[in-house]
Amino acid sequence: MKLALIIARRELRAGLRGFWVMLLCLMLGVAAIAAVGLVRGAITSALGDQGAVLLGGDAQYEFTYRRAKPDELKWITDHATAVSEVIDFRSMLSTGSGAAERALTQVKAVDGAYPLAGQLVLDPPLDKDALKGENGVPGIFLDPILADRLDLKPGDPVRLGGQDFVMMARIVREPDSTGTGFALGPHSIVALGAIEGTPLLAPGSLFETEYRVTLPPGTDLALAKRQAESHFKDAGMRWSDRRRAAPGAQRFVDRLGSFLVLVGLAGLAVGGVGISATVSSWVERKSGTIATLRALGATGATIRAAFLIQLIALGVVGIAAGLFLGAGLVFAASGMIENALPIPVDIRLQPGPLGEAALYGALIAAIFALWPLSRMAAMRAATLYRDTMNGRRLPPWPTMALTGALLVGLVVVSAWFSGLWGLTLASLGGIALALAILSIAAWAIRRGARGAQHLARGRPALRAALAAIGGPRSEARSVILSLGLGLSVLAAVGQVDAGLRGAIANDLPKIAPAYFVLDIQPNQIDPFKALLAKIPAVTKVESVPMLRGVITQINGQDARKVGGEHWVLRGDRGVTYAQEPREKLTAGKWWPKGYDGPPLASFSAKEAEEIGLKLGDNITVNILGRAITAKVTSFRDVDFSTGGIGFVLTLDPAALQGAPHTWLATIYAPPQAEAQVMRELATAFPNITAIRVRDAIARVTDALSAIARATSLAASVTLLTGFVVLIGAAAAGERARAWEVAMLKTLGATRATILFSFALRSALMGAAAGLVAIAFGGLAGWAVVDLVMGTTYHFAPIPALIIVAGGVLATLAAGLVFALRPLAARPAGVLRASE
Repeated sequence: MKLALIIARRELRAGLRGFWVMLLCLMLGVAAIAAVGLVRGAITSALGDQGAVLLGGDAQYEFTYRRAKPDELKWITDHATAVSEVIDFRSMLSTGSGAAERALTQVKAVDGAYPLAGQLVLDPPLDKDALKGENGVPGIFLDPILADRLDLKPGDPVRLGGQDFVMMARIVREPDSTGTGFALGPHSIVALGAIEGTPLLAPGSLFETEYRVTLPPGTDLALAKRQAESHFKDAGMRWSDRRRAAPGAQRFVDRLGSFLVLVGLAGLAVGGVGISATVSSWVERKSGTIATLRALGATGATIRAAFLIQLIALGVVGIAAGLFLGAGLVFAASGMIENALPIPVDIRLQPGPLGEAALYGALIAAIFALWPLSRMAAMRAATLYRDTMNGRRLPPWPTMALTGALLVGLVVVSAWFSGLWGLTLASLGGIALALAILSIAAWAIRRGARGAQHLARGRPALRAALAAIGGPRSEARSVILSLGLGLSVLAAVGQVDAGLRGAIANDLPKIAPAYFVLDIQPNQIDPFKALLAKIPAVTKVESVPMLRGVITQINGQDARKVGGEHWVLRGDRGVTYAQEPREKLTAGKWWPKGYDGPPLASFSAKEAEEIGLKLGDNITVNILGRAITAKVTSFRDVDFSTGGIGFVLTLDPAALQGAPHTWLATIYAPPQAEAQVMRELATAFPNITAIRVRDAIARVTDALSAIARATSLAASVTLLTGFVVLIGAAAAGERARAWEVAMLKTLGATRATILFSFALRSALMGAAAGLVAIAFGGLAGWAVVDLVMGTTYHFAPIPALIIVAGGVLATLAAGLVFALRPLAARPAGVLRASE
């Protein structure tokens, strides 16, 4: 080892010449992963550090569809130092008349103790006592988006759910807004006393009551949670505390961050191609040194150790540069990041994300460098002196075993850090599949180029291009692998984004309703239908009774322990009752008409399979504080992709007899009639809540677009890394290109013919990389849009053409830039130097 260190130190005196591609590849890949990790870590830390502010207290007791009973409220108060009651619901806000003067809003009705943690910031600065209003009319605070949409300013009158209010201020910062999750409309805040006794809180109305509490110092939150859940067992209470104040936001940040890290791994994989090419070229350049060392008696182990030490030193430099670049970019953009987030975050260096990025870089570098490095040590001195580096195609079995172990380690580490085994395996499998397809494509184009040379007779430029592609020192593999993987990732993102946008734009008008209408009181449903029947543009109206409940138990056991963290079990869900099935039964039997026995239930077939429900199982659902245990007698084919009414759980009518409830309706009408429908309904039924489906879809589309932009940014790092590898391959082949130019000039070829040959060679390889990327992107787009999202996939030709054009232009640029110097060289000087 001492001798190996001496050799390595002396070799490194030559500097970094020939290693810039390797260093840049490592730096870019590690920087991308480090940057994503630092931002994710900052957001996660903020969610944890500000848990009490985001939640609105140390802990929260939440009830669906009802307020706490007196004995329940007393128990909550006895176990807290302070309590604040908040009621959350959706309603319509209007300024008087006209369809353009109505908007959906997410309302927060607060008591005098709100907020227990954090500070409500208003414009103009007011105390929350301003909710008392003016001249006997209660006040309301509005989100700036809502105020601008309705052209409202402080002092203007508004109506909320048929009740009069006066706007007092705009909401600048709402401390607990992040913990409330996704909202279909901008927020507004009113006093709890202003809506008590109004139709907004009528029996059966959709609202959630949250009791935020501060706990005595030193309270064990885990113990407090167990005590609360034990006391409120089967009462439909959901507990939250400051340890995980915004689970939805945390889940989104974790999953998006993990996905972007996996996209960053694709960039590192592209960089691995460059590392492998760099090491192979380096070993070839050092053939004389290796031969001399072997001739002087150095063992293969010593040579291997000397060169491995150099690679480790260079790898450390590349990884350190990547960590520095990633951290620098995050700190440079910290102001923009903080302004874009709804919560204050502290961007700082964190060892966890930096260590994760460094580990990924080290694993990728080792995987791609070991293969060419191990083959070098088995060469004999005589072979190396003759400048023949063929050797055997496969390295020794210990190297193959170690490479396999490193690959397994990469998969395990990626899955461990992300916590998403399925996504990790799918992403890494996709990268491996893309590399395999690109390798096959590179082999095929080389074979095809060799086989097609006889067709290029009389076309010297084409023949020279085909000969260069199919020759033994062809750049085809490096070019197609490096550029193709970057283009594949971009193509996949483009096809998925175009597919989702196409599904929304093309399918929504055909299948989705114009409005979802909530909070229709039982005595309003018949007049509601009669009013819509008078509007000719309304093509269809569907209505069903609706309650909300929490599935608490399956066969007497905790539902989450049986079905896991399935979305059906994570919160309250819509529940309905029906005399006849609305959907096709896939298994079991429906209850007979007029059934009046023990409660029976019908469940959505797909969700039942995912949870593990079987016919005959008992399911307990808490509705308005009452636990109803029903036997599952049938499964239904519920298609949520239509945008219409669909309930996971349907009970027999007798099971919910007498329970306060409202009705849900969907209205189908063309876009040009939506304003009239809204105007008629809001005038006749001011208490109802109408959700315009197009607005809801637009919010989802905006969220998807933001994700697509983030993914495209990460994918661009992959493409940039591929371009670096492409430039490296072109630079490494400059010497061979100079010899080729000299020979062609000697044989009478003109500079234009030679330049055209080089351009043709680059264009063919770039087109091959682009075509493979289109195929892979189309496959990925179909898998996500059709299989995962459940809608029809349509191939998007424009992103595909851009991908092919990008591949051709990238290879043309790299190839022609490094062809200029060989073209300018004199043939005699090149040929004599070769001798």
